[in-house]
Amino acid sequence: MNQSWWFSPGETTWAISVRLSLAGVFIPEGLQKLTHADILGAGRFAKIGIPWPELFGPFVGVIEMLAGIMFLIGYASRAAAVPIIVIMIVAIISTKIPILLGRSWWIFSLRDLNRYGFLSFTHETRTDWAMLMSAIFMLLSGSGRWSLDARAWRPKFSQQNA
Repeated sequence: MNQSWWFSPGETTWAISVRLSLAGVFIPEGLQKLTHADILGAGRFAKIGIPWPELFGPFVGVIEMLAGIMFLIGYASRAAAVPIIVIMIVAIISTKIPILLGRSWWIFSLRDLNRYGFLSFTHETRTDWAMLMSAIFMLLSGSGRWSLDARAWRPKFSQQNA
């Protein structure tokens, strides 16, 4: 894979709808991890069992905000998708696997819910799953035709086709 693939807008016309969904989730969530660190950032990470919560809480918040902004404007969405995919996988492993098992697992603690097991796991994971699949879509498809990437690449595509 050459480096230019990361900035290629791809051919998907309606990627903008996925980009807006991702931006609408990750910009405010990242901001809240920084502004409400005790309940959504480092404090929550400590409660879950994430190591070094004082480091990872703000780090994840900043990454989510930056990636969300990149999705919003359609700049390097493929590259922005990579840390979001990692964040979503860690979120599922750290917060949803204990729900599936009905007990704390590895270093991650179980939060108090009315029920546990497979159906509770699928219910609690629905947003994480949607964001994970959307980020994978962005990685594979690119920002689409309505993006900064497309504006930057338009002259290159027209020169190659001439």
